[in-house]
Amino acid sequence: MNWDSLVDIANAMVEKGKGILAADESTPTCAKRFDSIGVDSTAESRNAYRDMLFTAPGMEEFISGVILFDETIRQSTLKDGVPFPDHFKALGIIPGIKVDKGAHPMAGTDGEKVTEGLDGLSERLFEYYAQGARFAKWRAVLTITDDTPSSECVSANAHALARFAALCQEHGLVPIVEPEILMDGSHTIEDAFIITEEVLHTTFYELYAQGVTYEGMVLKPNMVLSGYDCASQSSADEIAEMTVTCLSRTVPSAVPGIAFLSGGQSNEKATAHLNAMNQLLNGSGPWNLTYSYGRALQAPALKTWAGSSDNVEAAQDAFLKRARLNALATMGEYTVDME
Repeated sequence: MNWDSLVDIANAMVEKGKGILAADESTPTCAKRFDSIGVDSTAESRNAYRDMLFTAPGMEEFISGVILFDETIRQSTLKDGVPFPDHFKALGIIPGIKVDKGAHPMAGTDGEKVTEGLDGLSERLFEYYAQGARFAKWRAVLTITDDTPSSECVSANAHALARFAALCQEHGLVPIVEPEILMDGSHTIEDAFIITEEVLHTTFYELYAQGVTYEGMVLKPNMVLSGYDCASQSSADEIAEMTVTCLSRTVPSAVPGIAFLSGGQSNEKATAHLNAMNQLLNGSGPWNLTYSYGRALQAPALKTWAGSSDNVEAAQDAFLKRARLNALATMGEYTVDME
C-alpha cells in the first residue's frame, strides 16, 4: 500500500473549485428516474444516459471524481468504446465505485436499518482496483424520529463504515465515508444537529479504532437541516452556521475534505447552502468543503435529455451549468442571479 498515493488521491478528490459527481444509482433507482421522463430503463438506455453525462465537454473543469455503479464501471463511451474508467483517467478525473449492498432491516430494532456488504468486499475491491477505480463509497442511512436513531443503530452503522474504510485503504482505494441522516420527518434543525454530532463522533471513534488513516479518506455527510415536514425551515446562513459548528466539533483536521451529499434538497438550495458554508469559513477551515451530488447535479440534464439523442447537447449544457455553479459554491463565489 502506498500511503502517499492515498493522500494525494484524497486531496485531489476535494480540490477547491471541483466536486464529485455521484452517478452510482442502482438499477432500481435508475428505473425510477427514467420512469419520471417516460424512458424504459435498459442496459442500453442507461449506458446512453451515462455517456451523455460523462462526455460533456469540459466537465473536468468542475468534476474531480465520479462515483460509479457496478454496471457502469463495466460500460464504455458510445462513440469510441472506451471503458468509462479509462475515459475519466484521460480527462484527469478520478474513477470511483459504490461498494455497499444497501440498507437492510436491523435485528432488534423497530424498523431501523444497517448497511450490508462487508462479506466478500475484499475480493470486490481487488477487482474494482484492477478495473481502474481509485476510491470507493459506502452509505449508511439513519432516520430521526422520537425514538430513533437508537445507539445500537448508530454504532452498528459506524462500525460497518469503519470496516469498509479500513479494507479500502488496505487495497489502495480512498474511502468515501457516508453517514447520511435523512431529511424525512418533522424534526427541527436543532434535532438534526444533536443527531449529526452523535453520528459523526461515533463514526470517527470507529474509524480510529479500525486504524483508518484520516488523511487518506473523504467524509460525505448530510448538511444539518430540519426535516421536510418541519414547520420551521432555516435560512442558508443558519444552516451554514449549524453545519460548520457541528463539523468543527466532530471531524478531525487531518481529514482533507468534506464532500456533502444533497440529501433531497432542490438543486438551487444544495448550491446555496454549500456556498454559505464556504463564505462563512472564508478559506480558514481545516478541510475543503465541496460537493458529491447526484440528483442535484443530474436532474436538469435528465429532464432535458428525455431519452433522445437529439437532446444530448442541451442536456450536457444543463449538467455543466449545475457543475459550474457548485464549483463556484466551493469557493463561496456563487450568487442566486447566476441561476
